Amino acid sequence: MTHPIEGAIEVLLVEDDPGDVLMTREAFEDNKVRNTLHVVSDGVEAVAFLRREGEYTDAPRPDLILLDLNLPRKDGREVLEEIKADEDLRRIPVVVLTTSEAEEDVLRSYHLHANAYVTKPVDFEQFISVVRHIDEFFVSVVKLPTR
Repeated sequence: MTHPIEGAIEVLLVEDDPGDVLMTREAFEDNKVRNTLHVVSDGVEAVAFLRREGEYTDAPRPDLILLDLNLPRKDGREVLEEIKADEDLRRIPVVVLTTSEAEEDVLRSYHLHANAYVTKPVDFEQFISVVRHIDEFFVSVVKLPTR
């Protein structure tokens, strides 16, 4: 796969909280990251984006998905289950990025084959730091599949 900018990746953020979307964008910008951040606000849109349906027919295939669990219309757990059950999508790493610290959410996410589970910090600077670390890890450390 060729990216317009060497080392850049396509990231899909599935998040319904505009404040968290803004902080995530800011973390990418502050980190001088050239990755492309695509945002959808609910689980139905996430699945349509991934399957390139409806308004998302020209959507790029993400290299990484940041997925909130508590989403309108289709819950993040259902989205995760659909991604990992799909032969074509299951190789895309999914990082659950959510406010939930519930052990049952952690266990279920890993049971559904999430690649990582991260609890969103409430502090702005800590949130920015967490998103930067996720981004740096998946861009600089991890070897991602090339389709």
